[in-house]
Formats: sequence, structure tokens, C-alpha cells
Amino acid sequence: MTFRPTRVADPALAGFDDIIDVRSPSEYAADHLPGAINLPVLDDVQRAQVGTIYKQVSPFDARKLGGALVAANAARHIAGPLSDRGGGWRALIYCWRGGQRSGSFQTILSQIGWRVQRIEGGYKTWRGLVVDRVQNGPVAAPVIVLDGNTGSAKTAILQRLAARGAQVIDLEGLANHRGSLFGAMAGGQPGQRMFESRLAIAIEGLDPARPVVVEAESSRIGDITVPKAMWQAICAAPRIRLEVPVTARAEYSARDYTDVVADPARLDAIIAALAPLHPAERIAGWRAQAREGAWAALAEGLMRDHYDPRYLKHRGRYAARERAVVTLPDLRDLDAAAARVEAELARLTG
Repeated sequence: MTFRPTRVADPALAGFDDIIDVRSPSEYAADHLPGAINLPVLDDVQRAQVGTIYKQVSPFDARKLGGALVAANAARHIAGPLSDRGGGWRALIYCWRGGQRSGSFQTILSQIGWRVQRIEGGYKTWRGLVVDRVQNGPVAAPVIVLDGNTGSAKTAILQRLAARGAQVIDLEGLANHRGSLFGAMAGGQPGQRMFESRLAIAIEGLDPARPVVVEAESSRIGDITVPKAMWQAICAAPRIRLEVPVTARAEYSARDYTDVVADPARLDAIIAALAPLHPAERIAGWRAQAREGAWAALAEGLMRDHYDPRYLKHRGRYAARERAVVTLPDLRDLDAAAARVEAELARLTG
């Protein structure tokens, strides 16, 4: 039997006890259905080996080897990860597209007596739903952008808004990156496909009757490109801007970027990369501050001379979209800051 999802978060997916991705580990790591477990019927080396034989020897020899490998791997999965599954277990399995890998595994599992369905068109079917959601849109809920210069604690305030019950999409959280030259985070970024899947699920889960707050971003977050539907919504959305003195922003950033300051070589390399954009003496001064551990002074200099001028130019494109300014003397009480933003949200949407 086959199953064809009609939505990224199709409610029917919840009816299966397990969703099994039988593709190779590298395919699974690049992207997979939410909640899917990886039980590859061919690992990466085996898949390459079968493909080589298919091209260089014959399709028959490739299928013969592939069949033997699939059977051996299926036996290992049945005796291992699936050994505790009972007779009423229901599974949904998928491979890339053609169904050879998932079809083989489905046949073996069905012969045991388990109720197993296969996704029609495999991962590519689900990927098509993701692409349609993030590229063609629209974003179902009205979008409001939280704006502000670098170091204004936008992400932290966004998270507190979510804790207070507001509807938010944390794009930097989905991208695992803070959106600046210094923004790389532990674990690295997901691939573009994985990010888009996460975003599609977030968009599909929105309540269209309530506004959704997102952080002002450029069209790229680290190495991730913001897909068309979300980017168009950000560009067209009304904005609430945080106005925070540069000294307060610098102090906050020095606390927030402890992972960067703990890695002097990384910090020095990032500053050195700014050399084409600034006078040599300025770069030398920043590097000296980094060596001396003058983090707040370094952050303030970067904001005054690098980030703020560029952000001012960027914000000028959206000046007509600004609907409110929340002035914060400092960033010591982010809960209070979130409450003030929440009040402006209520005013704009009430």
C-alpha cells in the first residue's frame, strides 16, 4: 500500500507508529521527514558501490548485489531496532523517489505481518510540499517584524514573547546562526533543505487569526537563504523597532557572544576579514582590543563603525513600514522589554 501526504504536517502522519527513512545516512542527514528514524537498506558506501556496478558492469549485477545487501541490512534492522515492535505495529517508509529501496523493505516487513505503507514518490513528494510552502506561500498569518540595530537583543526578546504566548517564528533558531559575521553557533548550520523543512513546518502550524512576529533579517542567515515566501512577507510587513543606546548594546553583546570571545583565533580571523572595508589602523585597534579582552569596547567600535552604518542604510528601505519604536535605556530586564513590545503588538493588531 502507498500513502501520499497532502500537507507538510499531514495529520495522517501521526497515525503511524514509526516513520522510517530507508535512505543512506548522508541522505537522511541532509533532510528527512520530521520524526523519521533512519534504517538504511544501503549505507553510503554500499549505495555508491551498487551505483558503480550499475554503470560500469550491468544493471543485473547491480540489482543482484543490491538485493543481497538490502536483505542483510533488513535482517539487521529487524533483529535490532525493530525487535521490540509488536504485531499491531504500523509503519510508514520511504526512500528517495523510485521506491526500489523502500519497496524492498516494505515487502520484507509485510511478510512478517506488519502493516506497512510506503510514501508514494518517496522523499521527493514531501520535499515538493515543503518547497511549495516556503517558496510560493503565502505565510498564512499576518507578519510583524521586530527590528533594531545589532545587539538590540531581538532574538532574546522574541523568545520571551513566545514564552508570553505570542506567535513567533525564530528564523535564527531554525538556522542555528545569529545572523552576523560573529554569529556561527555550536553544531553548525543545517543544510538549506533541512532549514526549509523546519520553516515549512513552522509556517504550516501558524494560527492565521493571530499575528506572527519574526526578527528583521537580511536575505541570508549565515549560509542559509531565506526562502521567497518568508522573505517577501518580511519585506512587506509592518515593523516595531527597538531603539537601544550603543553602549547598552555593546555590553549586552559582550555577554551574549561568550563563545566567540572564548576563541581568540576565531575572533581575530573574523576581524581580519573586515580589513577590505575599514582603514588599517581601525582593524589594528580592534585586534588589539580583542587581544586585551576589552570586549565591550570592541563590540561598541564594531557597532559604531561597521554594523550601525550598514544597518541604517538597510533600514532606510523599510522606513515606510515602521509602525512603532520601543526605546530601551538598557538591556538588563528583557522580560520588561518583551512586555513593552507585546503592548505595541496589541496596539497595532487590536
